[in-house]
Amino acid sequence: MSVHNQEIAERLRTIRELSELTVAELAEKMGVDAAEYERYESGTADIPISVLYDVSNTLGVSITELLTGEQAKLHTFSVVRRDRGLAVERSQAYRYADLAYNFVGRRVSPFLVSIAPSGDDEPYHLNVHSGQEYHYCLEGSFKVYLAGQELIIREGDSLYFDSGNPHGMKAIGDKPAKVLVVVI
Repeated sequence: MSVHNQEIAERLRTIRELSELTVAELAEKMGVDAAEYERYESGTADIPISVLYDVSNTLGVSITELLTGEQAKLHTFSVVRRDRGLAVERSQAYRYADLAYNFVGRRVSPFLVSIAPSGDDEPYHLNVHSGQEYHYCLEGSFKVYLAGQELIIREGDSLYFDSGNPHGMKAIGDKPAKVLVVVI
């Protein structure tokens, strides 16, 4: 299953309008620039996962609703088979697969993230949001820019951090890195 940036952008706008908030009001509540947020809603800019979480928390809707337009339905357990996570196509740099999209009221969000190879001169795509994250490198290796430092994470390494610090990732070498990311 795949979700495209434009579909998410339309849901962001619709949910904001149903909440009777202007772009400026929502952007202020989230602490982002109104013009930048407007680009997310128009679908002209990649929507960082951090923005989706902030909208979810600010407007009281689930991340599943933002991604799919549907509510999660499972309460006791959720099995997501190999290659069946909810694919979120929102950026060239990262491919996300939500591994618990169908579980109601989840407290953490596990993602399988593929980081596309990029040159060393490519800038980091930085995110900042509330909460914490755990990253476990399954394949390849990647650099993490975190709180002004650059860390190298290799296969089998893990990292836990406060998501309120600016952070971004880049694959090392010419192969993608696969990372289990748990957002708390």
